[in-house]
Amino acid sequence: MKQISAFLAIMMLVLLAGGTPSLAVEPDEVLADPILESRAREISTELRCVVCQNQSIDDSDADIARDMRLLVRERLVAGDDDEEVVNYLVARYGDFVLLRPPFQQNTLALWLAPPIMAVVIATLAVLFYQNYQQRRLAGTGPDPLSPSDRAELDALVDRIGSTSPPNPSNRQRSRFRSEIEEGMKPLPEGDDGASQSDNANTDSSGNQRQS
Repeated sequence: MKQISAFLAIMMLVLLAGGTPSLAVEPDEVLADPILESRAREISTELRCVVCQNQSIDDSDADIARDMRLLVRERLVAGDDDEEVVNYLVARYGDFVLLRPPFQQNTLALWLAPPIMAVVIATLAVLFYQNYQQRRLAGTGPDPLSPSDRAELDALVDRIGSTSPPNPSNRQRSRFRSEIEEGMKPLPEGDDGASQSDNANTDSSGNQRQS
């Protein structure tokens, strides 16, 4: 419940932030003519801050963004129309300054970079997840025998060999060791009941033989 409340609070903050007017424009930048100021704000929303990540100069607090906003207003006061102002900025900073650059040969990188990066990130995420799954599954297998367990196993094999025909061969000892190691592996899930049933049957048959 707390997680849901926190999520809703974050969403409310995001919505409020999205609906808040831009505060990047300083009062001393605002033009006295409201019509020119409105045009300046409209143009500024279409121009990219050249040192920011996909942020318009109207929203950016960077110094270069402020300089670009002032330049837009200077051109408007000088009598340029909106297209001339944009062309002036493009001539000075290149097509990168446009948040929505035209789709042409020299702007292919601006258009293709975001989807390519998305594909690369998604591919890396899939590979990382697959590697994580493989490592996790590999870690669920039987643990290797510790040195002390190995010593006990060798001693047990020797004791079993002493009850076999005289001078048991290396092949017999290897078979004993393999069978014991196989028996030391953890049972798969769901086999506990079957193993308990087998043990019960073994005990029952042993008791019958003794009687």
